[in-house]
Amino acid sequence: MSFSGEVKEELAKLQSDARHCQLAELAAILVYARAVKTIKQGGFGIEIQSDVPYTAKKCFTLLEKTFKIEGGGYNIAQQPNILKYYGKQIPKILQAVKYSADEEFVNPLLIKSICCKRSFLRGVFLSTGSISNPQKGYHLEFVCDTMRQAQQLMEALMVFGIEAKVVQRKRYQVVYLKESEGIVELLNVMGAHISLMNLENLRILKDMRNTINRRVNCEAANITKTVNAATKQIDDILYIKEHYGFDNLSEPIRQMAQTRLDYPDATLKELGMLLLPPVGKSGVNHRLRKLSELADRIRGEKGRNCYGKENENQL
Repeated sequence: MSFSGEVKEELAKLQSDARHCQLAELAAILVYARAVKTIKQGGFGIEIQSDVPYTAKKCFTLLEKTFKIEGGGYNIAQQPNILKYYGKQIPKILQAVKYSADEEFVNPLLIKSICCKRSFLRGVFLSTGSISNPQKGYHLEFVCDTMRQAQQLMEALMVFGIEAKVVQRKRYQVVYLKESEGIVELLNVMGAHISLMNLENLRILKDMRNTINRRVNCEAANITKTVNAATKQIDDILYIKEHYGFDNLSEPIRQMAQTRLDYPDATLKELGMLLLPPVGKSGVNHRLRKLSELADRIRGEKGRNCYGKENENQL
């Protein structure tokens, strides 16, 4: 099962004790899932068909608990993803949820209280919501039919400090969250606490992996930098030994050059401890820099001499 399916399964099992919260959730499902259908004989019916069974099951449960409807008029046992009801209580149901065919959003009177807003968000997510696999990325969205629905949803989210964005996708208005903090807060608001903990565990594991990868990359970069620096130092020292000679160096610089050749893999701190008397990292770095400058100067002088000889030969 996908993570989105797990969240919907958990939300479908949540039951509000208060009738007003049940009506708010039922209204959200009926409106956002476009479940209210006009029939040929006149009047309305309820039809829900979804990719997962949880929306239909939750609507069935809400109708059963709120209006004491049992069995007749349903088609849900053989096809779990589908619910159909054309019973005699349809007018009573639509009146209770303050449904109006002219309005494509939930009546604001049903979601005035905080608890009803939570139920409303549950119903909307069950109807049109989805969430990506948190192992791949953080993305939660609601696909709304109209901008008015999207605005109502964003207003309800803002009450809980959740700032969502909206984008048009074909003929739909998609309200979405991409920040993990907002997604975690929404799961908490809707009451999906098990899914929230699973997401938090995955987020912690992901952050730990990212931290480890950054440290490994940093250490690898430092090792590469150290190796490159040591290689250049050795090249400079060998060049000095061949074209200048260690005998022309002062004792501290000569000792530094020979120690670096003897211990090519040693760090600056280790090199300092090998000198007599021992010196700190800054002292080692200073002496190695002197050797590098001397090598560059010898190369420059040698290059000028070669250039002068070439000119003499041409003359």
